[in-house]
Amino acid sequence: MQITITGHHVEVTPAIRQYAEEKVAKVRKYLNTTINAHVTLKVEKLLHIAEVTIHANGVDLHGMEKTDNLYAAIDKVMDKIDRQAKKVKGKIQDKRKDVTQVIAGSED
Repeated sequence: MQITITGHHVEVTPAIRQYAEEKVAKVRKYLNTTINAHVTLKVEKLLHIAEVTIHANGVDLHGMEKTDNLYAAIDKVMDKIDRQAKKVKGKIQDKRKDVTQVIAGSED
């Protein structure tokens, strides 16, 4: 898993970096492939913006959240990414289930 964290108009401290890496790492339970993640943290006026893009074996997940707290923005954007990853995993499982049913049905 390769995670790149960048900051625009904000210094990415080791604590923020570790927090973001832990949150992004949780997506692995849904996507069992090599994951490249890019996290961009921004501050514009009074808003903290967290933007996450994940590329995993042909699947692209993207989310952006704006709040008044950087940690809350990271939490909210990762909730969005988790929902997207669950949806992708469900589609993959459904596709596999359909294929196995067709194979099992043709053996009779």
